[in-house]
Amino acid sequence: MKLLEKNEVLRILTEVISEGILIVDDQQFIVASNAVANRMFGYPEGELSGKPLEILIPKNIRGQHKGDAGAFIQKGRRRKMGQGLDLVGLQRDGGEFPLEISLNPFTLLQRRYVMAIIVDISERKKSEQTIDHWFQVFNESLNEIYIFEAESLVFINVNRGAQLNLGYTMKELNQMSILDIKTDLTQKSFQKLISPLVNKTREKVDFETIHQRKDGTTYPVEVHLQLSSIGKKEVFLAIVLDITERKNYTQHLENTVEERTEQLREALKAEKQLNELKTKFLSLVSHEFKTPLSSILTSNSLLSKYTKTDQQEKRDKHINTIKEKVKYLDNILTDFLSIERLDTGKVKYNISTFPLSKIINEVVYNSNTLLKEGQRIQYPKDIDGITVSFDEKIMELALSNLLHNAIKYSKEDTNIELRVTEEDEKLYIDIIDQGLGIPEEDQPFIFERYFRASNVLTDQGTGIGLNIVKQHMQNLEADISFKSESGVGSTFTLTIPKNKSEDEKNSIG
Repeated sequence: MKLLEKNEVLRILTEVISEGILIVDDQQFIVASNAVANRMFGYPEGELSGKPLEILIPKNIRGQHKGDAGAFIQKGRRRKMGQGLDLVGLQRDGGEFPLEISLNPFTLLQRRYVMAIIVDISERKKSEQTIDHWFQVFNESLNEIYIFEAESLVFINVNRGAQLNLGYTMKELNQMSILDIKTDLTQKSFQKLISPLVNKTREKVDFETIHQRKDGTTYPVEVHLQLSSIGKKEVFLAIVLDITERKNYTQHLENTVEERTEQLREALKAEKQLNELKTKFLSLVSHEFKTPLSSILTSNSLLSKYTKTDQQEKRDKHINTIKEKVKYLDNILTDFLSIERLDTGKVKYNISTFPLSKIINEVVYNSNTLLKEGQRIQYPKDIDGITVSFDEKIMELALSNLLHNAIKYSKEDTNIELRVTEEDEKLYIDIIDQGLGIPEEDQPFIFERYFRASNVLTDQGTGIGLNIVKQHMQNLEADISFKSESGVGSTFTLTIPKNKSEDEKNSIG
């Protein structure tokens, strides 16, 4: 305490300020500490005096700190300690806490000292963690969340879920207002909606509206709107729920009739059985079944109205609709049952030797009926002499799946090429399209069950076809791979072993 006894003014100053103060000599011993510093580190008054500085430093960094501190005491200048680093202090009871330290070297009676001004930033850290947590909740919420200016209605921030659903980037949205995505609201009607918030007569406004995506498609939403502020700027916070399923369900109930066809009953029964097998199918089946079943009901109801001979064309139209929708439902059920057999190991493979051209001819022929206006399939060259030892049905399934995807996700007036090459007793079959491509961030997950790339979420599909193909290829010691660029197209490649021995054939399945 000799240093402080020579300067009573210094003692008074250190006790009245709100920061902790430690004075350390050139041997790194604590000369003095004020009451705030004592409380921070959990020591009674006077106990720190004469103690080595390292008792306040976590053990894992004492060695490095001792050398750095010695050099600073001799030659250092006033500065903050450890800028850019998370500094931690060690309390008497072993607890640790985050802190900030400003270092102030000085010389007194020809000895070097350092005055350390210490701030406990525990509360600040907690606040930062809270902010990070809520930002993560904001960005990862499955609901759409929007923050926009109260005056201009221009977006300030929009969470990732909303960006994916709308198809806009944050940069694009920063140039847009809330009215740009609400097709059924005008400036006047929206001002009327928010007037209770502006007038402070209500804390929240709830309403339903229609959102429009970048591609022009729309979907119904339920909006929960509140007035808030960022600094001195008034903003609106909108939490938006996509209620497409709710609307579809309501529409389905309204269209339900007492007499259903036998086909509808079988489809619903199959849906129930699949839901019991895999509870994870619930949301998927709900989405993929409602639209075709609604079409079947509507067409079935309209058929009874066309009883005259000259109305046969209208009857045929609705019969074809029912056939197409039933075929679509049948394909979904086939995929679901394939997954069940794969999961339970019930798949039995039948390896045979057959001409490759036979399978490709069948797949291309069947796929031609799905082509869009101006689309064309380029047939592979020089394959007539190629034979393959493989499961014929599985190869047809794999090629059909890949070719149908290429057609589905490609625009009109584009080519889809089939290319076959042989190398090292392996056969490579490429399906090359000029379609949407797969976003880079989605590519690692493309073969996962139920996964759908972010740029095709609004298209019909189950996300299980590629998973089924991948599992079959692995079971048959073959492979499927791909290369893709978003907006340019994709190339999917089947790698097939050309020949298998009899023992290998018999061991599969």
